[in-house]
Amino acid sequence: MIDETGLRVDGTVMPIQSYHLAVLPGFHPLEETMSDAIAENWAVEHAANPRLFNGRMILQNRIRLNGAAIEAEGYLSSFSTFLWWRKQQDRSGACHLFGYPVIASSDGALIAVEMAPHTANAGQVYFAAGSLDASDVVDGVCDLAGNMRREVLEETGLDLNEAATDGLIYASYRSRRLTFFQIFQFDAVAEDLISAINLFADDAEDQEISAAVAIRDGDHKAHRYNVAMLPILDWYFASRR
Repeated sequence: MIDETGLRVDGTVMPIQSYHLAVLPGFHPLEETMSDAIAENWAVEHAANPRLFNGRMILQNRIRLNGAAIEAEGYLSSFSTFLWWRKQQDRSGACHLFGYPVIASSDGALIAVEMAPHTANAGQVYFAAGSLDASDVVDGVCDLAGNMRREVLEETGLDLNEAATDGLIYASYRSRRLTFFQIFQFDAVAEDLISAINLFADDAEDQEISAAVAIRDGDHKAHRYNVAMLPILDWYFASRR
């Protein structure tokens, strides 16, 4: 099934040739039309987890597939808007777009992280990543590659510039969330990467992750995966049989 974005809604992994992620001035329409509901939900969320921070992030208003290119328009919005939106059953009125840097070890594992208890995705396992924010916007356009490098460096201490990549970019779309991902091959075995990440996390002032995780197969039940991980794991390990 394909929705109004032109993308398949089942998470199917597809290669893309290019993307353009514009950030528009002003407020996301949801912030204006649903402000009361957003504020009420934030009060509940923050009471349950006082360490949540209502910062600004890019929330998309429109995504379109144009041939093999993806075009998106978003706004700098509050984190509270995103938290309210993701609770809605149909998630209408917005889309969330983010990048997954898929870290691969020299002995065939993928390296992910388990999020710390105080984070918005506590206990979930996924590739080190974070929403696009104002620091990722250059001349009105999101720098997705810069976002992925920054998030990996902040959460794991690893530098994506030290990994090999073929430059190919893939996309997976489901539940009005679009995941871009790229493979980054490190010249180190999984055990060494995990030790380095855990050491870095233990010394971090604001520890976002509980531990690093090695993934060696596509078993959906091996960890408490974020749902966006599942089609990527299926695709990755099927391609290596």
